[in-house]
Amino acid sequence: MSDSARDQRRRQAILGQLPRISRADGSPIRVLLVDDEPALTNLVKMALHYEGWTVEVAHNGREAVTKFDEVGPDVLVLDIMLPDIDGLEILQRIREADAYTPTLFLTARDSVTDRVTGLTAGADDYMTKPFSLEELVARLRGLLRRSNHMEAPAAEGLKVGDLTLDGASHEVARAGKPISVTSTEFELLRFLMRNPGRALTRSEILDRVWNYDFAGRTSIVDLYISYLRKKIDTGREPMIHTVRGVGYVLRPPK
Repeated sequence: MSDSARDQRRRQAILGQLPRISRADGSPIRVLLVDDEPALTNLVKMALHYEGWTVEVAHNGREAVTKFDEVGPDVLVLDIMLPDIDGLEILQRIREADAYTPTLFLTARDSVTDRVTGLTAGADDYMTKPFSLEELVARLRGLLRRSNHMEAPAAEGLKVGDLTLDGASHEVARAGKPISVTSTEFELLRFLMRNPGRALTRSEILDRVWNYDFAGRTSIVDLYISYLRKKIDTGREPMIHTVRGVGYVLRPPK
């Protein structure tokens, strides 16, 4: 058996251990995959088909915008570097026209600035190339779970100081002022608010919010905490605090 065939068998065995998920009406998850590398899109499409999902592929920005309107995807996989329209601009257009679609950025760049820029544009997660198909599938499953796409909204209301969170409507506010957050930021904030005053380790946060083994790459927690702080704490008394050598804690203002 060749190495590629062996890798494919191993990949299928790993993915096959996870329960299949579908849309609330039982139909397959719809994915729009946008990348200008045919070899990569073919591999990703194969992996997602194995999950039982339907996949539409676009190889440039204009095609992506058109197919997004036609497909109405449940999740979007979007390369930042495209031959015509920048992926950041594509996501901005979609965000302006569409209520919300969970989005994962693909990028060959690995600087913190690039990742923060993508998150600021509205992406929920990112992966740098090259990446494993197993991890890509796990990330997408996590996005769908965190966006409550596969389950009924949890009727949970949380309040810490002047910060409020509504689990059913996914609304966040501080001192009565609405705060817009992505699905991943929402789950991160919900976990912090469920544990006010308790120092949470990065590994604990990673396991609870991302629900996937990132092989110790807890830097993703720092990145999302940084972005969440900008929305929650900027111009106000800080509520999210760093606990040196441990992780983070959310405390109400004194």
